Amino acid sequence: MTLETQPLVDLVVLNGTIASETGTQDAALAIRDGTIVAVGTPEAMPAAREIVDATGLHLLPGAIDAHVHFREPGYTHKEDWGTGTAAAAMGGVTTVFEMPNTNPPTGTPEALALKLEAAGKAHVDFGIYGLLAEDNIDQLEALIEGGVAAFKCFMGNTFGNLPSPSTGAMLEGFEILAKHGLRCSLHAETASIMAWRQRKLTAAGRHDPLAHLASRPAVVATEAVARAAILAEWTGARIHILHISSADELRPLREAKARGVDITGETCPHYLLFDEEAYETLGSIIRVNPPVRERHHQAALWEALQDGTIDMIATDHAPHDPAEKRRDDIWTADCGFPGVETQMQLMLTAVNDGRFSLAEYVRMSAGAPARAFGLFPRKGSLTVGADADIAFVDMKRRHVIRAAELHSRGKITPFEGMETTGLPVHTLVRGRFAMRDRQLVTGTAGWGRSVRRVQAMPAPRPRNLDQTMEAVLRPPAPARPRAVA
Repeated sequence: MTLETQPLVDLVVLNGTIASETGTQDAALAIRDGTIVAVGTPEAMPAAREIVDATGLHLLPGAIDAHVHFREPGYTHKEDWGTGTAAAAMGGVTTVFEMPNTNPPTGTPEALALKLEAAGKAHVDFGIYGLLAEDNIDQLEALIEGGVAAFKCFMGNTFGNLPSPSTGAMLEGFEILAKHGLRCSLHAETASIMAWRQRKLTAAGRHDPLAHLASRPAVVATEAVARAAILAEWTGARIHILHISSADELRPLREAKARGVDITGETCPHYLLFDEEAYETLGSIIRVNPPVRERHHQAALWEALQDGTIDMIATDHAPHDPAEKRRDDIWTADCGFPGVETQMQLMLTAVNDGRFSLAEYVRMSAGAPARAFGLFPRKGSLTVGADADIAFVDMKRRHVIRAAELHSRGKITPFEGMETTGLPVHTLVRGRFAMRDRQLVTGTAGWGRSVRRVQAMPAPRPRNLDQTMEAVLRPPAPARPRAVA
């Protein structure tokens, strides 16, 4: 079939610079039915219903944010799936993984059904986390059957106050997930240490912003990462360490990787850009779990992100009503703030500042999360056969972050007033514009689809199967009679 006789494609993008994990190339690409069908010279492109001129723009694989809280069901005054995914589209994020600490928590098939219904208004593609908790071990396989893309375990408390499971429950949960191969993401802070310290601090009259940091020293994360890695190594489970905030966590992370544990990790812009001075300048606005830490942690986090020890950048997008954030008593201020709309421009600013290359940013924002959660190369790359999830970026465009302009309902951000260089100007989700010329495209609510349709995790590699809870609960086989000498 010649180019002249090929059917029309939906869209051809000309004159852009395609960014990948290995570098950039000036090339055109063609899209049909939401999939990239050609990458090459303009002359090699088939005829199209629409042609977009991307002169001066870089085409990046849409960012995959493996850590967002969209608050629906249960807390829709803070956020819902419509506003949260609109913010994602405006930020060049084309796939999100949404957390289970909603009301009800996503710990049963019935709660998952409510979450999937709410996700029906998503502007971008999504994965849904199921909860791994003390009381729902018997529900994990039903959640997998129902369509979760990964699991979340809260080793430490955060918004929603979900009880942290015992180590015994975690071990059994990991045994089950190891059989199926889905990854479990961990809020890796040790609950008992934090509870002990917070009680002592409160009794001593500490209600100031820095008391939050004092209640959660880096050792709470270091211990939790090490413990989770040991359980994953024993069971063969795949795990992901969320919101790495300290240099201390890098040692158990590196050691686990060296031992062959299937472990990945993320950090967030606020740990890279803020330090303990933020508690004085921003007060309760900066409260987040884990906390923003002392300045000496930052250099190690930047280095680990660049060298791949920390695999990816995520946001822990966690919006609240401004009144819930501005409190004189730090213990009553809700934890977290929006991030999914501002991550890309903040990190592109770091690229422009020479912190790392654009290719490294593509790895940490798209390629690495796609690999960790079984989506690569369908997502996380701009190659033939991939979903046409594309962030069109103007690397020179300057912008000032303003909370009032965010598309999230959480109109409060510690990044208020920050000047950035590098901004997504269009966002394609499976070949359809969700954001164009810095405007959300009407009619795209509901376009987002679950990534389970394309997810393909590597084959499971469970270990110590003879010692799992399931195995030891079986009655022992009758002993064979010994032969008489």
